[in-house]
Amino acid sequence: MPMTRRTFTLSLAASTTVRAEGQSRGRELIDRAIEALGGSTFRSLRSRTESGRAYSFYHDKLSGLSVARFHTKYLPFDGGKAKIRQVQRQFYGKKQEDSVLYTTSEAYELTFRGARPLPDDRAGQYQEATLHDVFYILRQRMDEPGMDFISRGVDVVENQRVETIDIYDSENRNVTVWFNANTFLPVKQRFYHWDPTIKDRREDVTRFTKFRDAGGVMWPHATERERDTEKIFQLYADKVTINEALSDSFFELPNGITILKQ
Repeated sequence: MPMTRRTFTLSLAASTTVRAEGQSRGRELIDRAIEALGGSTFRSLRSRTESGRAYSFYHDKLSGLSVARFHTKYLPFDGGKAKIRQVQRQFYGKKQEDSVLYTTSEAYELTFRGARPLPDDRAGQYQEATLHDVFYILRQRMDEPGMDFISRGVDVVENQRVETIDIYDSENRNVTVWFNANTFLPVKQRFYHWDPTIKDRREDVTRFTKFRDAGGVMWPHATERERDTEKIFQLYADKVTINEALSDSFFELPNGITILKQ
């Protein structure tokens, strides 16, 4: 049937109605997900510490494993000065002597030799992964202008009945998240990013399992990431602690530390 002005108008109206219904349903599901994660306790989360074992992979084969402890501290809104409103310090090894520090704008590897800035691409990947992370979004980004949550309906993912939601921000970043249809906890997320090295788009997928209560907040104790269908990282947490008193200086370079070449 040829497209007339009337049929075009009707089609546009129907599309607008469907989108509005998807937005309404999406926001309702997001509110239920926040409640499932701990409600106000989750939304006021100040810090978390995950202790366990970290595994890295290359071409789907194990390339490294280590005892690990990740400390994350959430920062208050600063008027939009910082792109990322969290700081993180990752410790590796039994003695926990070496660490990786992510500030709001910089990233370093800290050893007894000094602090070595991480390559720009690795620091950039951390920032993009954080901005797309469903837990970071639900904790830190809910009140940002331009955030949009659109329901895509019910599906079956990871052998679970799920609700699918597309999340968009004001810069048109998009992450698709699948929430368990019964518990409303995140099961899986996926986003795409541009890789300037290969000059192509890459797919990043993260799966969340083994949710446990960590002081009033439900947190996954097993996280698995893959890029372009290849497994790249796993974290198995033996313990997750929330709202530890972590000082600002803990996430800063020590005074007088030697800055090494990148």
